[in-house]
Amino acid sequence: MPVTTLDPKTALVVIDLQNGVAVLPGAPHPTADVIGRTVELADAFRKHDLPVVLVRVSFAADGADRLTGRTEQSPRSGGGTPPPGADQIVDQLAGHAEDIVVTKRNWGAFHGTDLDVHLRRRGITQIVLTGVATSIGVESTARAAYEHGYHVTLATDAMTDLNASAHENSLHWVFPRLGETGSTAEILALLG
Repeated sequence: MPVTTLDPKTALVVIDLQNGVAVLPGAPHPTADVIGRTVELADAFRKHDLPVVLVRVSFAADGADRLTGRTEQSPRSGGGTPPPGADQIVDQLAGHAEDIVVTKRNWGAFHGTDLDVHLRRRGITQIVLTGVATSIGVESTARAAYEHGYHVTLATDAMTDLNASAHENSLHWVFPRLGETGSTAEILALLG
Protein backbone atom coordinates (compact mmCIF):
# COMPACT_ATOMS: atom_id res chain seq x y z
CA MET A 1 0.00 0.00 0.00
CA PRO A 2 1.49 3.35 -0.95
CA VAL A 3 1.82 6.08 1.64
CA THR A 4 -1.55 7.77 2.15
CA THR A 5 -1.01 10.46 4.77
CA LEU A 6 1.38 11.99 7.26
CA ASP A 7 0.15 12.79 10.74
CA PRO A 8 0.55 16.42 11.91
CA LYS A 9 3.11 15.14 14.43
CA THR A 10 5.47 13.09 12.24
CA ALA A 11 9.24 12.75 12.74
CA LEU A 12 11.93 11.76 10.26
CA VAL A 13 14.13 9.03 11.72
CA VAL A 14 17.42 8.50 9.86
CA ILE A 15 19.29 5.24 10.48
CA ASP A 16 23.10 5.04 10.44
CA LEU A 17 23.94 7.68 7.85
CA GLN A 18 27.35 8.18 9.35
CA ASN A 19 30.87 8.35 7.96
CA GLY A 20 31.67 4.65 8.42
CA VAL A 21 28.51 3.64 6.55
CA ALA A 22 28.66 6.31 3.84
CA VAL A 23 31.65 4.56 2.24
CA LEU A 24 29.63 1.37 1.62
CA PRO A 25 28.40 0.98 -1.96
CA GLY A 26 24.77 0.14 -1.20
CA ALA A 27 22.41 -2.08 -3.17
CA PRO A 28 20.14 -1.49 -4.99
CA HIS A 29 20.56 2.27 -4.36
CA PRO A 30 24.03 3.83 -4.08
CA THR A 31 24.58 5.09 -0.54
CA ALA A 32 25.35 8.58 -1.87
CA ASP A 33 21.87 8.70 -3.46
CA VAL A 34 20.27 7.60 -0.19
CA ILE A 35 22.10 10.38 1.63
CA GLY A 36 20.96 12.91 -0.98
CA ARG A 37 17.31 11.86 -0.74
CA THR A 38 17.47 11.86 3.04
CA VAL A 39 18.87 15.40 2.98
CA GLU A 40 15.85 16.44 0.86
CA LEU A 41 13.50 14.91 3.41
CA ALA A 42 15.38 16.37 6.39
CA ASP A 43 15.32 19.86 4.87
CA ALA A 44 11.56 19.57 4.27
CA PHE A 45 10.88 18.28 7.79
CA ARG A 46 12.92 21.13 9.30
CA LYS A 47 11.08 23.66 7.10
CA HIS A 48 7.79 22.37 8.54
CA ASP A 49 9.15 22.39 12.13
CA LEU A 50 8.96 18.61 12.33
CA PRO A 51 11.64 16.68 14.23
CA VAL A 52 14.61 15.10 12.48
CA VAL A 53 16.20 12.27 14.45
CA LEU A 54 19.68 11.20 13.37
CA VAL A 55 20.49 7.74 14.68
CA ARG A 56 24.09 6.56 14.73
CA VAL A 57 25.68 3.35 15.88
CA SER A 58 28.74 3.59 18.09
CA PHE A 59 30.62 1.42 20.55
CA ALA A 60 33.11 1.96 23.35
CA ALA A 61 36.75 1.85 22.28
CA ASP A 62 37.25 -1.44 24.13
CA GLY A 63 34.16 -2.99 22.49
CA ALA A 64 32.63 -3.83 25.86
CA ASP A 65 29.18 -2.67 24.75
CA ARG A 66 29.08 -4.63 21.48
CA LEU A 67 26.58 -7.44 21.00
CA THR A 68 28.19 -10.73 21.94
CA GLY A 69 25.65 -13.46 21.29
CA ARG A 70 26.66 -16.55 19.31
CA THR A 71 25.80 -16.23 15.62
CA GLU A 72 26.52 -18.27 12.52
CA GLN A 73 27.79 -15.21 10.70
CA SER A 74 30.31 -12.84 12.23
CA PRO A 75 29.57 -9.11 12.28
CA ARG A 76 30.61 -7.32 9.09
CA SER A 77 32.64 -4.83 11.07
CA GLY A 78 34.96 -7.62 12.14
CA GLY A 79 34.85 -6.30 15.68
CA GLY A 80 37.97 -4.22 15.08
CA THR A 81 38.41 -0.60 15.99
CA PRO A 82 36.70 1.63 13.43
CA PRO A 83 38.65 4.60 12.08
CA PRO A 84 38.26 7.89 13.95
CA GLY A 85 35.04 9.66 13.03
CA ALA A 86 33.36 6.57 11.57
CA ASP A 87 30.47 6.99 14.02
CA GLN A 88 29.87 10.66 13.20
CA ILE A 89 26.79 11.72 11.21
CA VAL A 90 27.66 12.55 7.58
CA ASP A 91 28.40 16.23 6.95
CA GLN A 92 25.41 16.57 4.62
CA LEU A 93 23.04 15.93 7.56
CA ALA A 94 25.04 17.18 10.54
CA GLY A 95 25.16 20.66 11.98
CA HIS A 96 21.51 21.41 12.74
CA ALA A 97 21.15 22.26 16.41
CA GLU A 98 17.43 21.42 16.44
CA ASP A 99 18.02 17.82 15.28
CA ILE A 100 17.93 15.01 17.80
CA VAL A 101 20.92 12.64 17.79
CA VAL A 102 20.41 9.15 19.20
CA THR A 103 23.27 6.71 19.72
CA LYS A 104 22.43 3.02 19.51
CA ARG A 105 24.45 -0.10 20.20
CA ASN A 106 22.05 -2.56 18.59
CA TRP A 107 20.50 -3.05 15.16
CA GLY A 108 17.34 -1.15 16.03
CA ALA A 109 17.10 2.41 17.30
CA PHE A 110 14.61 1.81 20.12
CA HIS A 111 16.17 -0.81 22.42
CA GLY A 112 18.57 0.72 24.93
CA THR A 113 18.16 4.31 23.67
CA ASP A 114 16.05 7.34 24.50
CA LEU A 115 14.39 7.47 21.05
CA ASP A 116 10.91 6.61 22.35
CA VAL A 117 11.17 9.30 25.06
CA HIS A 118 12.19 11.94 22.48
CA LEU A 119 9.25 11.01 20.23
CA ARG A 120 6.56 10.70 22.91
CA ARG A 121 7.48 13.95 24.68
CA ARG A 122 7.03 15.74 21.35
CA GLY A 123 3.67 14.06 20.77
CA ILE A 124 4.93 12.18 17.71
CA THR A 125 2.47 9.62 16.34
CA GLN A 126 4.20 8.70 13.08
CA ILE A 127 7.76 8.23 11.85
CA VAL A 128 9.25 8.26 8.37
CA LEU A 129 12.28 5.98 8.15
CA THR A 130 15.36 6.24 5.91
CA GLY A 131 18.91 4.88 6.09
CA VAL A 132 21.19 1.88 5.89
CA ALA A 133 20.82 -1.09 6.01
CA THR A 134 17.26 -1.76 4.92
CA SER A 135 17.14 -5.33 6.27
CA ILE A 136 19.04 -4.61 9.48
CA GLY A 137 18.85 -1.19 11.16
CA VAL A 138 15.88 0.15 9.21
CA GLU A 139 13.79 -3.02 9.48
CA SER A 140 14.62 -3.52 13.18
CA THR A 141 13.62 0.07 13.91
CA ALA A 142 10.42 -0.25 11.85
CA ARG A 143 9.43 -3.40 13.73
CA ALA A 144 9.98 -1.74 17.11
CA ALA A 145 8.18 1.45 16.03
CA TYR A 146 5.17 -0.61 14.99
CA GLU A 147 5.28 -2.50 18.31
CA HIS A 148 5.42 0.87 20.14
CA GLY A 149 2.24 1.98 18.37
CA TYR A 150 3.67 4.49 15.90
CA HIS A 151 2.41 4.80 12.35
CA VAL A 152 5.39 3.84 10.17
CA THR A 153 6.21 5.18 6.71
CA LEU A 154 9.23 3.85 4.86
CA ALA A 155 10.95 5.99 2.23
CA THR A 156 11.89 3.14 -0.10
CA ASP A 157 14.34 5.06 -2.30
CA ALA A 158 16.00 6.70 0.70
CA MET A 159 17.25 3.40 2.09
CA THR A 160 19.60 0.74 0.82
CA ASP A 161 21.28 -2.44 1.93
CA LEU A 162 24.51 -4.33 1.44
CA ASN A 163 22.55 -6.86 -0.61
CA ALA A 164 19.79 -5.99 -3.10
CA SER A 165 17.90 -9.23 -2.35
CA ALA A 166 17.79 -8.40 1.36
CA HIS A 167 16.49 -4.90 0.53
CA GLU A 168 13.77 -6.32 -1.74
CA ASN A 169 12.75 -8.90 0.87
CA SER A 170 12.15 -6.16 3.44
CA LEU A 171 10.25 -3.99 0.94
CA HIS A 172 7.98 -6.74 -0.36
CA TRP A 173 7.45 -9.07 2.59
CA VAL A 174 8.10 -7.19 5.84
CA PHE A 175 7.34 -3.48 5.42
CA PRO A 176 3.75 -3.88 4.17
CA ARG A 177 2.97 -5.55 7.50
CA LEU A 178 4.52 -2.69 9.50
CA GLY A 179 3.36 0.43 7.71
CA GLU A 180 3.16 2.23 4.39
CA THR A 181 5.86 2.65 1.79
CA GLY A 182 6.52 5.48 -0.61
CA SER A 183 9.19 7.28 -2.55
CA THR A 184 10.93 10.42 -1.35
CA ALA A 185 8.90 12.42 -3.90
CA GLU A 186 5.60 10.99 -2.61
CA ILE A 187 6.49 11.80 0.99
CA LEU A 188 7.62 15.33 0.06
CA ALA A 189 4.32 15.86 -1.76
CA LEU A 190 2.39 14.88 1.38
CA LEU A 191 4.43 17.39 3.40
CA GLY A 192 3.12 20.05 1.01
